Amino acid sequence: MAAPSPDAHSPSNATPFKAQLSHYLQFIRLEKGLSKHSVQSYEHDLRRYFQYLGFHAKINDLAGVTMSHIESFLHYLIDESLLSPSSLARNISSIRGFHEFAVVEGFCAANPAELIELPKKAKKLPEILDAEEVEALLETPDLETPAGIRDKAILETLYGTGMRVSELTDLETDRLFFEIGFIRVIGKGRKERLVPVGEMAQDALEHYIEYVRPLFYRPSKADKAKNKVFLNMRGGALSRMSVWNIVQKAAKDAGITKNVYPHIFRHSFATHLLEGGADLRAVQEMLGHSSIVTTEIYTHVDRSLLRDIHLQYHPRS
Repeated sequence: MAAPSPDAHSPSNATPFKAQLSHYLQFIRLEKGLSKHSVQSYEHDLRRYFQYLGFHAKINDLAGVTMSHIESFLHYLIDESLLSPSSLARNISSIRGFHEFAVVEGFCAANPAELIELPKKAKKLPEILDAEEVEALLETPDLETPAGIRDKAILETLYGTGMRVSELTDLETDRLFFEIGFIRVIGKGRKERLVPVGEMAQDALEHYIEYVRPLFYRPSKADKAKNKVFLNMRGGALSRMSVWNIVQKAAKDAGITKNVYPHIFRHSFATHLLEGGADLRAVQEMLGHSSIVTTEIYTHVDRSLLRDIHLQYHPRS
């Protein structure tokens, strides 16, 4: 007799880890720029996974999840013929991504999915903006308004440093070393790195900090937002959602139809540096990648561009 489905809907079978799931879904939508459909797919995958853990393994704490629990869940999906091979691969990716996020966010100490193997498939290259699209985006903020001056500084900083949106919203004023042209970024796992800021991004930042940030600052918000670089108009620290909305508005105003999200500036930053001849390891350091293998995907983007140019212009192509 088949085991009861963890998809069964009952009060006692509510999804465990609800708060952690909510944080993760916000992360993949706002930082990773996944589409609404993709986020819904990941949510479905993870709800079924969590319900399995709660129903079959009686686990209600991430610290109790082991690799054997994950393997048992995957075998359940296979045995019940619930998934096609491609859907199984996505489920593994969903689970691995969630557990990696949980470790970074401090929800648990270890990643039990780290050694779960993902079926081999072609790696999707990140989408990027070309130089003209970036230029169009950066020109959209209304510099006659305080919010526009702040938004210009945000867009310039994302593209000028390649930092993640969470790194941008966490940025504090004492990490800006404009005298030497660097920003100290606190990345994943609280790892620190120094990133060159670039003249245009620095100018936009300095202008915002001198003339606009004091207008937004509220002493009543001092505890939480006192040292944050980017503030909302109520004096609070700017959220990831706010940055996502700013980027979306800029893309719409610039007439760009491709999917534009904060992380695309990071992809574009890395690709444009490598196209310009930057050293791969230097780009790795600026991005804060622990492995150069992660950075190497941007060389594939560069090679794809070269291939397109060759096909377009070479007389024997």
